[in-house]
This record gives sequence, structure tokens and C-alpha cells, in this order.
Amino acid sequence: MPSPPCAPDRVRRVACIGAGVIGGGWVAHFLARGYDVTAWDPAPDAEVKLRRLVDAAWPALEQIGLAEGASPDRLTLAPTLEEAVAEADFVQESAPEKLELKRSLLAQLDAAAPAGVVIASSTSGYPMTDMQTEATGPGRLLVGHPFNPPYLIPLVEVVGGEKTDPAAVEWASAFYKAAAKSVITMDRELPGFIANRLQEALWREALHMVANGEATVKDIDDSITEGPGLRWAFMGPCLTFALAGGEGGMGHMLDHFGPSLKSPWTRLEAPELDDSLRTAMVDGCDEAAAGRSIAQLVAERDQGVINVLRATGRLPEQRNEGGDK
Repeated sequence: MPSPPCAPDRVRRVACIGAGVIGGGWVAHFLARGYDVTAWDPAPDAEVKLRRLVDAAWPALEQIGLAEGASPDRLTLAPTLEEAVAEADFVQESAPEKLELKRSLLAQLDAAAPAGVVIASSTSGYPMTDMQTEATGPGRLLVGHPFNPPYLIPLVEVVGGEKTDPAAVEWASAFYKAAAKSVITMDRELPGFIANRLQEALWREALHMVANGEATVKDIDDSITEGPGLRWAFMGPCLTFALAGGEGGMGHMLDHFGPSLKSPWTRLEAPELDDSLRTAMVDGCDEAAAGRSIAQLVAERDQGVINVLRATGRLPEQRNEGGDK
């Protein structure tokens, strides 16, 4: 693939193709980060709905901080797909999750976008290998999977297909970081990517419990918001479980609780906890800890839970000794 026309931190204009909930969320995010945005959507009322979405998102974006020069006025609606991408430095596609539509649209974008411009799909599950089949220049096509709403949730998962140029993946990851996103660059394709697979596992187990009369919807939601969800806001499940091992960390936790993988606590089949998996988990937690001791991680976890409880109104505001806030 030809080299991108500019460095990731020099992008000025982003084209957003598809202006529904996800595409519109991307538009709001890119506008808030100070980019010029050109959008295109075939729906006849797309512009009205998109500007309404941006206006609704803007107060929240103002709270978290706008980039210099950020303004909804930097949004343009193009009459055609070709005009939308004609001057783009980057293209974000957010069409409905229909494989044939994705294939056709990405081929159109590849044909229309300037040479070297990276094109990312917001798909929530399709591998790029399955979507880039009709494009003549598949090397610049990749996945940039966001989370709703894209203007507030930082995560974006980046991964290429079999025909994607690794340089395009590297460029896109750097661009998203420059655009204030938290980026996971995946080494290989996986249907549903990482976060959606984890969400889906919890969701399917929840459906099983409701279907079998084992728990109510409220029970399930409360079990997360009043339990592990408080920790997951700032410390993921692996590092959280490592703290369950006390000073022995993940190794002790696996040795102590590993046999429970064979217990009927979920409908999912557990992998075999062999030496290779144990080592990968222990080493991964050591890497995630980044030199912090168990005591330091416990203190961070405890303060994080307090912060989340206070932020969500479940603890009173902190007061000083004199009783004032």
C-alpha cells in the first residue's frame, strides 16, 4: 500500500461514513478533538439526526475537555460518499452490521479515498479478512472497533485482516492514540475481538440464569454494579483476581482456586489449567502490575472502589475535620 499522506499526529480531516449511533458518536469525538469532519450517510434525514446527536453529546464533551479549536461548526455533510472522502486524511466506516454491505462499502471507499489513506471499520464482530474481499487495495483496510458512546468510552480495538499491511495497523493505532483513544492493538483476528467476547460471555450466562429462574434481571444487574463492576472500572478481572491470592498474587490464586474451574459455576467450558496457561497468567499479571507491590495494588484498588462509590452517589462527599466539604 502507498504511504499515508500524513503522519498520525498531523491528521486534520476525518471522514465518517455512516452517521447512526456509532458513526455519529465518532463524529462527536473527532469534532471534540479538534478535527474537521466530513460525514456521509444515505438516509434522507441523516444530517438532522447527526447534528442533533452532536448537540446532545457536546455538554458531556465540554465537561471532559475540548481540544483547541474544537467546534460542531467544523462538521460538513457531503452529498456523496466520494465527496466525503475526497480530502480525508483518515476514514472511519460505521455502516450497519451486514457482511455483504460492509464488503461492498469498503470496496467503494477503497476506490474513492486518496492513495494511502487508512480506512477503518467500526464493525463489532466481523474479521477484516471477511470484509476486505472485494477491495482492490485491501492493504489499507482494518478494524477500529469502538465502544458506545465512542465520544466517552476511550477503548478502541485495532486489528488488520490477512491482506492488511502491518504498517497500516501501526499507523491507525498511533492515530487513535493521538485522537485521545485508549488503544488495544491485537496481534491476530478474533471474531468479536476482546471486550465484546468478554461482554458476551457474561450476557449469555445472564440469559441462562433468567431463563432457568435462577436469578432476576435486577439480581443480575445488582450483582455487577454492587460487586465486581466497582473494581472493573479501574482494575481488570485478571489483576483483580491476582489480589485474591494475597501476597502470593496470581500464582497462589490459581493454585488455590484453580480446581473451581471444574465446578458448575458457568455454562462455559473452562480451559485446562496447565503449566503453560498458569505461567502466562502469572507473567501477565506481573507485567500489568508494572513494578507495584501487592500492598500498593490493594491500596489502589481500595481507593478506586471508594472513588467509584462516591462518584456514583453511594458514599457521601468527603468532608474535612470542620465538617465542611
